[in-house]
Amino acid sequence: MGLILLVLIVIAAALLYPLVKIRYLPSESHQLHPAGLSENAGRLHSHVEALSSGIGPRSAEDYDALVKSMRYIIGNLNKWGYTPVVQEFEYKGKKHLNIEASIKGSAAPQEIILVGAHYDTVEGTPGADDNASAVAVLLEMCRMMKGSAPARTLKFVFFALEERPAFATRFMGSEVYATSARETGADIRGMVCLEMLGYFSDRIDGQSIPLPLLGKGISTTPNFIAIIGNEASQGLVGAVRKSLESGCRVPVESLVATRLIPGVDFSDHRSFWRAGYEAVMVTDTAFYRNPNYHTSSDTIETLDFEKMADLLKGLVKTAEDLSNTKRGQ
Repeated sequence: MGLILLVLIVIAAALLYPLVKIRYLPSESHQLHPAGLSENAGRLHSHVEALSSGIGPRSAEDYDALVKSMRYIIGNLNKWGYTPVVQEFEYKGKKHLNIEASIKGSAAPQEIILVGAHYDTVEGTPGADDNASAVAVLLEMCRMMKGSAPARTLKFVFFALEERPAFATRFMGSEVYATSARETGADIRGMVCLEMLGYFSDRIDGQSIPLPLLGKGISTTPNFIAIIGNEASQGLVGAVRKSLESGCRVPVESLVATRLIPGVDFSDHRSFWRAGYEAVMVTDTAFYRNPNYHTSSDTIETLDFEKMADLLKGLVKTAEDLSNTKRGQ
């Protein structure tokens, strides 16, 4: 019994140490004025500023702010010529919306490639990285890909209620969406979840790895983007990695892992795994590098918008490749 307890303590320490280590690191700061950013970086900055600074915390308890976020997303999609479709559901007596923008496929419209990001935050945090960074990138993907001609249908979905207390319940926005998709027989060939895309650093040993042996060969400098998948999504992990590596300069790491590893299923891709679809998470690795995770210090000046802009190009290439898109005129 004593040996079993010791083993459990060692395992718990191995899992917790990487998280505690990062929490007490000093945060990065990027004090660039928006006027000094490239065009795409400036657009991303504008979205993150509107969401994290203009609207602020966007949790289930901040319902008015969530409504403003919905309107911001829908307003931009309308401006770019989309007709958003909303999926409505109720949580704690209030209406919440998953927001979908689509580009219909020309050759195989029944086959769907889905790129998604959640637009809520935990209570009390402005959520610049988690998850305004991903919402900004997804919005700009919508803008840049409008007018393209995919063979498969492309769907861009902004999910409500990813964060606690809805997380891992049937009220999670992506759970509502994925369950409905499975029940109606939607042919989703791949789901790419965008989760925290803006925190980068060149600090040596500023990147923690969940279980060192699992992450053998993965950089301990947090200047890369990670692709995470389960075993059933291994092919999608490889396809997304290939597209990202050819489409942007941000280094790419990938990991196929069990859900027992903390963080592997901590976003909307988990809902699609549960529904039997292939799905991956593209992420800056959250609490394995960002000391501001789920705190009031998750603010806009901690993000690297030029790296985000470069990653945006890679994600557009990824969506094009997965849907076999021809570039618009």
